[in-house]
Amino acid sequence: MNMNLLKGCVAGGVMLGTVAQAQETITAVHAFPETLIYTQSFLSFVDKVNAAGEGVIQIEVRGGPEAIGMFQQPDAVRDGIVDMVYTPGSFYGGALPEKDALVASNLTAVETRENGGIELIDQIHQERMGLKYLGWFDSGVCYNLWTRDEPSFDADGNLEVDGLRLRGNAVYNAFFTNYLQAQVIDLPTGEVYSALQNGVVDATGWTQIGLIDLKWNEFLNYRIEPCFFSTDLGVIVNQETWDGLSDEAKTILQDTAIQHEIDSVNALRTKRDEDFAALDAAGMKVVELEGEAKANYLAAARETTWARMKELMEAEPQSVASYDDLIAKFYDPAADN
Repeated sequence: MNMNLLKGCVAGGVMLGTVAQAQETITAVHAFPETLIYTQSFLSFVDKVNAAGEGVIQIEVRGGPEAIGMFQQPDAVRDGIVDMVYTPGSFYGGALPEKDALVASNLTAVETRENGGIELIDQIHQERMGLKYLGWFDSGVCYNLWTRDEPSFDADGNLEVDGLRLRGNAVYNAFFTNYLQAQVIDLPTGEVYSALQNGVVDATGWTQIGLIDLKWNEFLNYRIEPCFFSTDLGVIVNQETWDGLSDEAKTILQDTAIQHEIDSVNALRTKRDEDFAALDAAGMKVVELEGEAKANYLAAARETTWARMKELMEAEPQSVASYDDLIAKFYDPAADN
C-alpha cells in the first residue's frame, strides 16, 4: 500500500475514533439554594456522574434559583433552555397531576423502582411533558407541621388551627385547606425566613430535615407528630437531549441515578436523626396526636392528596396511567402498620 495512503487511513481512523469518543456535556440547575441538604444531595449525584462518566458524559451545573427561578425551571428543561433539572414534582403539578402519587407515598424510590412505579412515572413524563424522569431522589423523608407556639387540640384530640398563620405551598395545600380547614399563605422557600422573622406566618409544613439549614428553627419551637407525605424530588431531563446521548452516556446517567436513589434514602435518614437530636438539644418540643385523631390526620393527608390527583387526572383523560395503577405502585397499606 502507498505509504502516504496508509498514513492517511491511520490518521482518519484516529480522527473517527476521537469523534466517536467525544465527551458529551449536559447542563443542569437545581430548585433550591446550594446550602440546602437536598441540593447537596443532587450535587453529590453530579459528582458521581462526572467521576464515572469521565471522557463520556459530564454534567455542568449552572446554579439554582438564582440562575432560573425555581418555578420556571420545569418549563426551562421542557423547552431545552437547560438539559436537566432537580426539582419537586409539585412545582409542575399542574401539568402532571400524577406526581401526587409520590407526595402521598409511604414507600421509597427503592421499592417503587423494583415494582415498576418509577418506570410508570417516567412513561407519564415522556408522554405528557416530553421529559425523561431519571430518578426519584431523597425519598423516605416525610413532612411535619412546625409551629412557633404550642399547638392546641379540641376535646377529641384533633389539631386546632384557628388563628394559625400557616405557610403553605402546592405540596400540602389540599391537606391544609380541605382537612385542617386552615387559611394558608403561599410563600416560596426563600421567603419563609423573613416571613417567620416578621410574624407574617407562625407555622409551616416542612420535611424532617433541612430546618436547621434554613435557620427556621430560630423561630419555630414545636414539631407536631406524626409526619405525613413524602418528598417528591426528582431529576428530569429534556427528552431530545436524552435521546441524543450515546448509549454509554445514558447507561452511566441511569445507573448512577438508581444507585443514588438508594444512597440518598440511607444518607437522609441519618441526617434526619442528626437534625432531630440537634433540635431536641436546642429545646425543640415534640407534640403528638394520638389514637383516632392521629389515624384521621394521616388518612386525611393521604386521601385529600389522592382526591386532588384523581380530579385533575379525570380532567386530562389522555393520562397514560390509571389512578388505581398509581396508588398500587406508590402506596402499601401494610407499610402504615
